Amino acid sequence: MYSNKEHVNILTSLLVAHGIRHAVVCPGSRNSSIVHNLNECPDIACYPVTDERSAGFYALGMTQALQQPVAVCVTSGTALLNLAPAVAEAWYQHRPLVVISADRPPQWIDQLDGQTLPQPDALGRFVRKAVSLPEIRDDEQRWYCNRLVNEALIVRNAPVHINVPISEPLFDYTVSDLPVERRIEWLPADIAPSTLSHVARMFLQAQRPMLISGQPMNPLLDEAVSLVAGDDSYVPDFVLCIGDSIVSKRLKRFLRKARETWVVNETGEVTDTFMNLTHVVQGDGEAVADHIRMMLVMEPHPFVKRWDDLLEHVRRQVGAYEPAYSEMAAVKYFESQVGYAVVHYANSSAIRLANSFAGAHPVFCNRGVNGIEGSLSTAAGFSVVSDERVFCVIGDLSFFYDQNALWNRNLRGNFRILLLNNGCGGIFNMLSGLEQSAARDRLVAAGHHTSAEGICRQNDVVYLSVNHAAQLPSAIDTLLYLESDRPVLLEVFTDPDDDARVLRDYYQALSL
Repeated sequence: MYSNKEHVNILTSLLVAHGIRHAVVCPGSRNSSIVHNLNECPDIACYPVTDERSAGFYALGMTQALQQPVAVCVTSGTALLNLAPAVAEAWYQHRPLVVISADRPPQWIDQLDGQTLPQPDALGRFVRKAVSLPEIRDDEQRWYCNRLVNEALIVRNAPVHINVPISEPLFDYTVSDLPVERRIEWLPADIAPSTLSHVARMFLQAQRPMLISGQPMNPLLDEAVSLVAGDDSYVPDFVLCIGDSIVSKRLKRFLRKARETWVVNETGEVTDTFMNLTHVVQGDGEAVADHIRMMLVMEPHPFVKRWDDLLEHVRRQVGAYEPAYSEMAAVKYFESQVGYAVVHYANSSAIRLANSFAGAHPVFCNRGVNGIEGSLSTAAGFSVVSDERVFCVIGDLSFFYDQNALWNRNLRGNFRILLLNNGCGGIFNMLSGLEQSAARDRLVAAGHHTSAEGICRQNDVVYLSVNHAAQLPSAIDTLLYLESDRPVLLEVFTDPDDDARVLRDYYQALSL
């Protein structure tokens, strides 16, 4: 039996009609009729997460795994505001997150009633579409409600927000069937062959063309640029950029020397990262890149080969480099053994190490706005809907900030965590000049003496730890291959000064 709230039933019916099959649900009374309907609906699987901030990132991780829209449902009041970090990240990752918030009736907003605040536009510009459904009194409102839900759900590649005011009584579940609702469909527009040919022609006719893929991996480009930064003969005159953000600041500064950049994205947005943008092509960047690669097989380009040779040289040097015991040593050994797997990296030092050592597997990272707050939750959400083992490589501040990712009943043994704990935000030890500040260690880098062991115990997570180089290979092998029906975490304790020194030695060891 379903709720007697007609607008909730219309919403539920259209979620199913538009292919929504997974929903992360948070506790509350005002949203209970929505959660009840989602649970009753045989086409939708529900995943409970108590912490709304964590729940938003869980849903984001699910969209990454499924390549489909995923709903996240919260109650009224500040619950919705807790989704803002995940929604902002989803916006910049172009992920189809469907935010559903229960709300108080509009007449009670700002009247000192509990859990009331203006919700309809609370997520601002970080959603492509925001609608607030009417509580239905007649056929025109019924049509209007249907239209609003369709308007939100036909959006692709961006988060949307559906706000649902619900009057009391809240707990009446007396409707036997969902209504059959009109579905408005969306049809994609592909890049025309003439556009593909034009982009490829411009690329191949350039004297020094470069194809760059962002969000988040740019493997070994930071190292390569560090070797040729002063040599303008390596600077491209034509950059074709697909994907999203670039991790390396050094690479971004280098590409700002280029004469022009063309960007390909699915939204047609102007993203002038290198400050020399001349063209925006709306379409599938991977399709354009595949076309360029095919053309390069038939017609090799000397500048492209020059960069390929440089990257191969760097690749050999990186492969031969043996770091002392450190975060770098842990990541290098992990990547040498993990093979083809799903690997999430947290922001800051972790993703920078991935850019140096990650193998030929998918790498996920919340580089949309680069926050650390949902790194663990995103990976956890991915694991919940994946049959593969999902790994998360994460620093200590990111992990402890997001520890509620482990506080729910959804996790299984396919989720594995490599926790790099050097007792602070290690990246702050690598920022030249910051060492002059007496506030660096305690206030900026948030130095601590915390371990994940107790967190793992309370959440039934298998806990492993390592403190020395001799223990590292066997510990990582255990993380990779241990059979377990519960998540497994390996905590690698390192010294932040050693981590910084190893990183400096690594770049000094590179040479042409």
